[in-house]
Amino acid sequence: MLAIGQQSHAWISGQLARAWGNERFAEPEPWEDVCLAAEQHDIGFAEWDLEPALNPETGLPRSFMEMPVADHLALWSPAPRWLLAQSRYAALLVSMHGSRLYERRKLEQLEPREAVLVRAYLEEQRRFQRELVDSLHANALALNRNSQLVWTWDFLSLAICLDWAPRAARDVPAVDGPLEIEIRPGPRPRTAVLDPWPLRAASLVVHCEGRRLDGVRPDFQRAPWERLEFEFLAG
Repeated sequence: MLAIGQQSHAWISGQLARAWGNERFAEPEPWEDVCLAAEQHDIGFAEWDLEPALNPETGLPRSFMEMPVADHLALWSPAPRWLLAQSRYAALLVSMHGSRLYERRKLEQLEPREAVLVRAYLEEQRRFQRELVDSLHANALALNRNSQLVWTWDFLSLAICLDWAPRAARDVPAVDGPLEIEIRPGPRPRTAVLDPWPLRAASLVVHCEGRRLDGVRPDFQRAPWERLEFEFLAG
């Protein structure tokens, strides 16, 4: 198994952001702030990725989909503020991204204590977002478009890392209105075909790093590092 940290997967999101744009898909604006947000949207996992908690049943690191709600919130709650010293706009987008993740949760299916934590988190993030929107005099339409772009790059990065194809990225901002991008398996391992094509070049090679875990209950801290290469191809 290859264990890819959240921060490393987010690096792919940043590489997609910097390659984004053609006659059908506009480049992000403001460029540097949006690209920074894409690259750092999982900044809350920076320490977790170095020493992740293990799943007691498998001995493998818990994925973000296996984490208890309280643990996940503990990582997401302070994350946007860690970007304030770099870019208020990027911090705002990271906060919006976390809110979107938790707005999708069905609170009635959570334990009462977890539902209380989620509501408190969302309320805190909305206050934070209002403060930054006022500080930046941010345009709401552009902000929502950029939030959807970060969501799209996050999805495409996860899709190629986790081999999700065939899938579709929905409501992708485009020049003539939102589009659906089909993600198909590529002709080789670690490749994916996108249709319609949203990037400047005819293909894009992206990189991240992970750790190769061999055997049953491997020692994560001693697992060898491996540099990974993935490729997006035009449909």
